[in-house]
Amino acid sequence: MELEIKGKRVRIIRGDITDQEVEAVVNAANNHLWMGAGVAGAIKKKGGTEIEEEAVRKGPIPVGEAVVTGAGRLKAKYVIHAAGMGQDLRTDGNKIRLATTNSLQRAAELGLKSVAFPAIGTGVGGFPAPEAARVMLEVITEHLKGDTSLEEVRLVLFDETTYQAFLEQAGKYTS
Repeated sequence: MELEIKGKRVRIIRGDITDQEVEAVVNAANNHLWMGAGVAGAIKKKGGTEIEEEAVRKGPIPVGEAVVTGAGRLKAKYVIHAAGMGQDLRTDGNKIRLATTNSLQRAAELGLKSVAFPAIGTGVGGFPAPEAARVMLEVITEHLKGDTSLEEVRLVLFDETTYQAFLEQAGKYTS
């Protein structure tokens, strides 16, 4: 599914974020920026341990903040590490809102045209996918309505349940 916001695109894709050909991929991170399981583990496995090493040197960061590293062997040029949770590995809508906002800001600061997001907080963080979708889509659409270099934001969802939750929320923007 694709949404258009002021000539910019939001694409909702079922797939593996590590395979995306975009300028940056977002890592759903903890605030110490260790890359263990879930999206972080997949990025580290495919992109290389140098991503985690660079990230950890930049941490810890406040929950909700985001930092940028290189992308190792990924197709992307950058990884934006969005701290959607702390060491308790729990999150909430406000933390997801801040992490999404700050990730978009880092992409804009770099002048990027494309970025891919996972469903922040829905894996290890245990946050409900429908609510994460609502929060993330609100933030992304508002960002794209403003002055930004971004032309395409992809929401790349690994499992069918999360993908369907994001499609359902996106449908509210087309009606």
